[in-house]
Amino acid sequence: MPQPPASDHTDGTRFFNPPAICPEGTQPARLRRLAILKWQWNRPKSDWPAWIENPTPTGDPQALPAPDTVQLTFIGHSTFLIRLPRPDGTALTILTDPIFSQRCSPLPFIGPKRVRAPGRRLADLPRIDIVLVSHAHYDHMDLPSLRAIARRGDNPLVVTPLANARFMRRTGLRRIMELDWWQAVATGGIHITCTPARHGAARTPFDHNTSLWGGFMLQDEAGHQLFFAGDTADGRHWRLIRQRLGAPDIALLPIGAYEPRALMERVHTTPEEALSGLRQLGARHGIGMHFGTFRLTDEPMDEPVTRLAKAVRDAGMPPDTMGIMAHGACRDIAWDQPGDA
Repeated sequence: MPQPPASDHTDGTRFFNPPAICPEGTQPARLRRLAILKWQWNRPKSDWPAWIENPTPTGDPQALPAPDTVQLTFIGHSTFLIRLPRPDGTALTILTDPIFSQRCSPLPFIGPKRVRAPGRRLADLPRIDIVLVSHAHYDHMDLPSLRAIARRGDNPLVVTPLANARFMRRTGLRRIMELDWWQAVATGGIHITCTPARHGAARTPFDHNTSLWGGFMLQDEAGHQLFFAGDTADGRHWRLIRQRLGAPDIALLPIGAYEPRALMERVHTTPEEALSGLRQLGARHGIGMHFGTFRLTDEPMDEPVTRLAKAVRDAGMPPDTMGIMAHGACRDIAWDQPGDA
C-alpha cells in the first residue's frame, strides 16, 4: 500500500477529514459500512424512471468560446467540458470527472445504472488538454471512460489528488500528476490548485481512504477563477478555500445524493448546503451538478433541482445566482456573470 506523506489529513496509511474540515470527527469505517449495508438492504422502491431522454443539445462545444468568457458543456453527473479562450485564438479544453459508461460500478452488470445518456458523446468533443479526476469513487473515476480518452490520442494531462494515479496507470493515460490539498500546477496558461473536500474514497472493501479526494480551483492568466468542487459534504473548507485562494467567479457544486441524511450528511451536500457553500466561497455564479444521472441515494430524481431553486428564492437572491444546465447544454458564460453570492 502506498505511504502518503505526513500532513494534517493522513495518519501515514489512510487519509481522513481533519478537524479543520470536519469538526465532529469521522465515523469509524466499520460502523459506516454496517450502516450502509443495512440501508441498502432496506432501501425504498425507486421512483426514478428507468430511462429519460435528454433535451435537444444546445450550443456547440467545438466552437471557440467568446473572449472574456468560459464555455461550459454539461455532460451529466459531475462531468463538464470546460473551454477557456487563449490569446492566440485557440482554447484550452478541460474535462472533469469523465463518466460515459452505462454503470458506475466495478462490474458491468450490476450497480447504479444511467437513467439518461451522456449529454454529449465523447466522440463529439474537441481535443482534451486536461482531465481532472477528483477521487476514486466509481461515479467520478470511471476507468472505461479514461481508457476511451486515451484511445483518442489526445494525450491529456490528468490532475488528481494523492495516491490516485495507481488506479489509472493501466488506462493508457501517460501524463498523470498527483497533488495534495493546496498544491498546484501551472499548465497551458492556467493555474490548477487541488482544494480540500469533506468526503472519502474507496474502490474495494479493503482500500478505504487509501487515496485522497478533493476539488480544483482553476485560474487563468487574467486572474479569473472557476471552482470545481468534486464530491463533498458541507464543511469549513468553503471558507478556507476563499481565504487561501480568493473567491471564484464561477463555482460548480454538487446538489444531489443526500438521502438518507443520517448516512449522507458527512459526504454529500443538500441543495441548500450547496447554496450556502457558494455564499461562503464568495462566488458570483453557481452551477449545480451530481444529480439526475445515476440513482445513488433515495431522494426523488427531480428534488435536488426544485430544492435548489426554492433555496435561491427563499434567500432573496437573483434567480440566476445558482441553477443548473440542461444535460448536453453548451454555453459561454461571462466571467462577470451577475449574482449576489
